[in-house]
Amino acid sequence: MSNTIAKVQDKGQVTIPTHLRDQAGISRGDLVEFSFRNGRIIITPTLGGNRSQLSAAHDECTPAQRRAIDARLKESLAEVKQGRRAGPFNTADEMIASIKRELKKSPGKKNSPRGR
Repeated sequence: MSNTIAKVQDKGQVTIPTHLRDQAGISRGDLVEFSFRNGRIIITPTLGGNRSQLSAAHDECTPAQRRAIDARLKESLAEVKQGRRAGPFNTADEMIASIKRELKKSPGKKNSPRGR
């Protein structure tokens, strides 16, 4: 663990070095929390940054997990923009019928009977 020195600019601005932002999973637009403990200023990334308010249970995600979640959300958004989505459904039966239709479209995948 090495220390990095940064200069405090006008209005108290400090640039967090890239390697530290990467390690912490901090991206442009994310929010960070500042606290003062035992004579030290602590900067903590807030999960979700400016993207959304997520539950406290998600605070335990590692930066790698957060990146994986963000990547999957990005893929999902791209799929929606391309028109690949399902629903909304008015009933569970409508949802099940939609799933069954999609399974029939999937090439090379066979439905195996479930044991009961």
